[in-house]
Amino acid sequence: MSGLVLKLSPKERVLVNGAVIENGDRRSRLSIMTPNANILRLRDAIHPYEANTPVKRACYALQLVLSGDSNPDDVELTLLRRIEELSQVLTDIDSRTQLALATQSIVDGRHYQGLKALRTLLPREERFLAVRPA
Repeated sequence: MSGLVLKLSPKERVLVNGAVIENGDRRSRLSIMTPNANILRLRDAIHPYEANTPVKRACYALQLVLSGDSNPDDVELTLLRRIEELSQVLTDIDSRTQLALATQSIVDGRHYQGLKALRTLLPREERFLAVRPA
């Protein structure tokens, strides 16, 4: 079987192409067969007031594209600039790999994959910001 498989907990919500879908009372599994469908688990969503760091702001911008609230063409250049700025700070090989993947995904119009790559950087950013000079 091909496509994206979503495993949903009871009452879990997911955004599919701009529509909020809520699971029933039991665990379920959905197969998304449409290529390039915009999918966002609402439990993973970053709320506007939480978008207070560089990586979170980039993730939030991609979420707006996935939800249909932003036009991908309007935010692409801004997102690519933000990723370039992040690459100046996050210089380790793993971070660079994820930033390159996010960049290529955005250029290719695969916004979910770009968001997925950027989300891997959230714990690293949190640790980085937690270390403050004395």
